[in-house]
Amino acid sequence: MPESRSLKRVAIIGAGPTGLYTFFSLLKADIPFEIVIYEQALEAGVGMPYSDEENLHLMLANIASIEIPPLTCTYLDWLRRQSAVRLARYNVDMAELDERQFLPRILLGEYFRDQFLALVQRGKEAGFQITVNESCQVTDLEEREHEVRLWAECHEAPVCFDLAIVATGHVWPDEDQATRSFFPSPWSGLLDAHIPACKVGIIGTSLSAIDAAMAVAIQHGRFVEEADDALRFEADERSQTLSITLMSRSGILPEADFYCPIPYEPLQIATPAAISHATADGPDGLLDRVFTLMAREIKAVDPHWSARIGLRNLDADSFADAYFEDRHSHDAFRWSAYNLKEVECNKREGRTVNWRYAILRLHEAVQDVVPLLTDSDRRRFDVGLARVFVDNYSAIPSESIRRLLALQRSGIIHLLELGLDYTMDRKPDGTTVNVGGVTHVFRVLIDARGQKPLKTENLPFGRLRRQLLAAGESRPIVDEDYFLKGLGAASGRIALGALPYLMHDRPFIQGITASAKIGSKIGNAALRVISARQDVVTISE
Repeated sequence: MPESRSLKRVAIIGAGPTGLYTFFSLLKADIPFEIVIYEQALEAGVGMPYSDEENLHLMLANIASIEIPPLTCTYLDWLRRQSAVRLARYNVDMAELDERQFLPRILLGEYFRDQFLALVQRGKEAGFQITVNESCQVTDLEEREHEVRLWAECHEAPVCFDLAIVATGHVWPDEDQATRSFFPSPWSGLLDAHIPACKVGIIGTSLSAIDAAMAVAIQHGRFVEEADDALRFEADERSQTLSITLMSRSGILPEADFYCPIPYEPLQIATPAAISHATADGPDGLLDRVFTLMAREIKAVDPHWSARIGLRNLDADSFADAYFEDRHSHDAFRWSAYNLKEVECNKREGRTVNWRYAILRLHEAVQDVVPLLTDSDRRRFDVGLARVFVDNYSAIPSESIRRLLALQRSGIIHLLELGLDYTMDRKPDGTTVNVGGVTHVFRVLIDARGQKPLKTENLPFGRLRRQLLAAGESRPIVDEDYFLKGLGAASGRIALGALPYLMHDRPFIQGITASAKIGSKIGNAALRVISARQDVVTISE
């Protein structure tokens, strides 16, 4: 028998982590409604960074269970419910599971997939009408005053929604842009390509770059665990000519992920109130006022380190040089070995390095100030403090450092500091890099510098792109709940949770925790809109 109740239609475009956490938030509604999910990949809920199509089993997620916001259960609880055989496929020992453990990305993708399916079932049992369109790409969007029109490969005609949420995630060059000598990203066909035992250059030194190096190396050998817990790389006989060079302007390597209390303890000096007070005096001098708060925070928790780097004499421009000085003055691989030993000892003893922990927490506080900086201060920030924050929160799993050191001991991997004055000449048969008068020739080049911020002109939805450009929006502007602004009366019906388009004003917005926060904000805002615009229609049960 038909039943009258409030029904709204919401589209979620993209079912990776941001779409998944948005879906999770929408299911908290008191009155169920219709949710239609579009995912261009084969399976919704996984996300490109964690799919088995884009990753190898040895590639590690840079986040542990303790940091992942739970859905129907925590990641660790889910792991403990799996069979030992399933975990063994990823070289994971059931007896060694730990909430701070870094595990393969594909395994995390399996968790997200299971959580997605559980949420779909939970939502349907609660009365939500849920449709999941997999292997279906949304090709266009148009925001109107009373609806959003959506075009997709799985529909013959446009479909109308009350709200649409864009959660399409990272954007990488297509595989057809790759050649046998150049890969524009590690996710542009590299995993399926045969890389010969030759000189390989990788632009970047982050975890993505290191993973790209691993993807090449394991085509030519294997990692072997030694009796003393050391790791060795054993190259094949025919692969002795393999040489991999990581390249970056700074010529330093990331540090290993460090122990600290989670959830984060509140800052004592650079508090939200203090940051707000600093911004109240306007943009002029804002960066320097905020750095003063940072310096006071760091000195209060770690006076010894502050004195060692001469913090009292540093400012927003010179702090980065002091921060990186130790690594610049030592051999990069020797520093990595030293750092790995220190980090592992701290983890065993539960010891926190206070200055590192302070910087980790400060990056979120400072990020809110970035959109308010003057153009000149933004440039100062990008070449100074931003590098410190990115280095700090991008610390990588210890196992990735162990593998890197094993490759270095085998003579396969090298590091090249490019500096600011270098040239790179890419040709069909290879790439030539000239640094300080020395020429380096690479048969294969991989660009692993990570996601770049995208503008309105990069939006894949032609109608929405034209709407924003006509409104003078060269880059998408969103409100605090991530709903698009700038479309006049039509504004407020499309939420943009796609990270590349948010990075201009939010330079540190990446990772699962960011996806969870974005999904929660969008979901809560959508529920407020739905609650305020209830229309009663008749549907059949």
